[in-house]
Amino acid sequence: MAAILTMPSVARAQTSTRGETYTITRAKGPIVIDGNLNDEGWRDALRIDRWYEINPSDNTEPRVKNVGYLTYDDKFFYAAFEFEDPDPTRIVAPFGDHDYIQSNADFGGIFLDTRNEGHTAYEFQVTAHNVQFDAVMDDNGGGENASPDFFWESATRIGEHGWTLEIKIPFSSLRYRNKDPQEWGIMLWRNYARDFRYQFVSVKQPRGSQCFVCRENSLIGLSKLPSGGHLVAAPYLAANQAAHPSGPLGAPLVNDPFGHKIGMDAKYTPNADNTVDGTIRPDFSQIESDTAQISTNQRFALFFPEKRPFFLEGVELLSTPIQAVYTRTISAPDWGGRATGKLGGVNYTALVANDAGGGSIVVPGPNSSSLAAQDFHSTVFIGRARKDFGGLSFVSMLMTDRENGVDGHNRVVGPDFQARFHGTETITGQLLYSDTTTPNRPDVNAAWTGDTLTSGAAQLAWNHNTAHFDFGTTYKDFGTGFRADNGFVPQVGYREQYAESGWTFRPHGIISRLRTFVRADRQSERDTAAVISDSIAPGAGMDTKLSGFMQVQFERSHVRAGDVLFPRNQFQWYARVSPSRRFQQIGSDGSLGTEADIENVRLGRGGNVNLNATIVATNHLVFDLVDNTTWLHVDDNAGVSRPLFTARVSRVRANYTFTARSFVRLIGQYVSTDRDPSLFVTPHPAHDGSFSGSVLFAYKINWQSVMFFGYGDERTLDDQRRLQRADRSVFVKLSYAFQR
Repeated sequence: MAAILTMPSVARAQTSTRGETYTITRAKGPIVIDGNLNDEGWRDALRIDRWYEINPSDNTEPRVKNVGYLTYDDKFFYAAFEFEDPDPTRIVAPFGDHDYIQSNADFGGIFLDTRNEGHTAYEFQVTAHNVQFDAVMDDNGGGENASPDFFWESATRIGEHGWTLEIKIPFSSLRYRNKDPQEWGIMLWRNYARDFRYQFVSVKQPRGSQCFVCRENSLIGLSKLPSGGHLVAAPYLAANQAAHPSGPLGAPLVNDPFGHKIGMDAKYTPNADNTVDGTIRPDFSQIESDTAQISTNQRFALFFPEKRPFFLEGVELLSTPIQAVYTRTISAPDWGGRATGKLGGVNYTALVANDAGGGSIVVPGPNSSSLAAQDFHSTVFIGRARKDFGGLSFVSMLMTDRENGVDGHNRVVGPDFQARFHGTETITGQLLYSDTTTPNRPDVNAAWTGDTLTSGAAQLAWNHNTAHFDFGTTYKDFGTGFRADNGFVPQVGYREQYAESGWTFRPHGIISRLRTFVRADRQSERDTAAVISDSIAPGAGMDTKLSGFMQVQFERSHVRAGDVLFPRNQFQWYARVSPSRRFQQIGSDGSLGTEADIENVRLGRGGNVNLNATIVATNHLVFDLVDNTTWLHVDDNAGVSRPLFTARVSRVRANYTFTARSFVRLIGQYVSTDRDPSLFVTPHPAHDGSFSGSVLFAYKINWQSVMFFGYGDERTLDDQRRLQRADRSVFVKLSYAFQR
């Protein structure tokens, strides 16, 4: 699960001043990764027993003892931990798939800044039952990104006095400078889930600042590491058999022709600091189906994360203030090539791919966006180069290009930067210019008329943080003709001013941190200065017992629908608690109040309530429950309030983990919308809905050596509100990573 390092009560580090320096030595003998620290290789390993509790306390002595050990050999970096626990029966660590870790679980691990730059680190975390989580932590705006996966091993053991952890990371999974000896940045981490979420780390993290990785410890003593030459080739074979109705909905299903797909991902590291990637027909089959998001009465397109390996090397280099790169726009690449690394002190990535089409392109506007089918081939180029200064600031240049042949093109170029100073100030900005010729396809989208568009986009933000007071402001200016077809920019033709200020208290008792805040935002059309939306929202957020977090706010705003600006008053909330090991997490968020009816241009009253829960039936069987509901009531011609629509997503996910390598997962999801057609200005059905069910068996040696076998069933509501079978599919995927 992403964002396990959410630290609402811990501010980021103030300066580039690091913690203490560690000196590592080579292992004295072999190490077997089994959770037992009696191997000869751990004798005389670097021992780290100075830790700090950074949440909820402020850099104090941890309430339980933590000891870390570090060593290495010719091929691997090793880390081990002894985590004391006065009551191991209270350890929260259900089994699950890779990266599936709740923030309120018991886990520990390391952050490795192998390039020693002070802002980006590899993250390797493991629960007490050996569920792995890996990510890239980027202080330069990318945050914690759990999409990348790496080759590594781990093992754990739970004993009478706590639990132990061993980690083994091949140097081939890491990118580091071509120098000898090496100096890295490192932090050791533990998450201890009890009445509060306690967080321990091997270096002090001052509150009221702007970064996390920059406070890392220094690690010296690494010498004669592998200099490159590592090759990974991961071919895959996927086969499927689908069936569709032979006639109208409800007709018997007829099998489609047997389908298959062959592809491969390859990675070569000519040296330790540079990587070349290649792909042939990468696929999404390793990904769980996107959880449905309610799109009814939404103005802009919805975002889904990337998971294909080819696009995830150096993923932090594709993150900029304006999201001008969103690799899922490359929906069906036939092939792709990419180079990533560091040359002459400049971090870079460059990729080129041939996209066979499919999927959709976001067509943006000032008030709403639409989707257009991409039924043509494109050649895509994305490149970014970034020069860092002092580990805390940088300047960068981004260039993207999508060439659709006779169907047009989109080219985007521009710089961005980040500056940190005085330990409390951060300024980020980006300026982009786009040149676009839209496809001449008005049959697909009314905005695609073959026009030539040139325009720019700019964003500038300033953030100030101290231990108690914080303030931030952002200005955006997007030209009407700006396009980023390789990115996710669903809104253009507007200017926006945003500001937020808060004050943090740290009481004792049920609440460990309380932040009061006020937010203000205003958007207006760039060409006419007409207001699109404005809002002001005071509120408060707090960390509580039961590893909880809660936030409430009241928002007074205006939102535009058509040519009318409607007032909107809403109470909004977010809450998450962990009542017990069985009920690992229960959460709710939503809003209640007035809301604009975007489609029919009038004011209504409604809200949305999202409920979720994680129930640990046993350490091997976990249920995730989701129930999201959105509704809107409007007045009819007689002034009587009536329900316009009610949209709902209900989802049950059951995961049974046999071992660290194998699991079976069942998902059932029902999506429905009930409407009153008489209240819509255009024809709409009274009801629509669909049910999707799937079962997946997975066996994983590592993240690229896998076997999947799955079955899916899709059903759609007919006019009599009966679920009729609309699709059935069976699929299998085999992939194996060959390494040299």
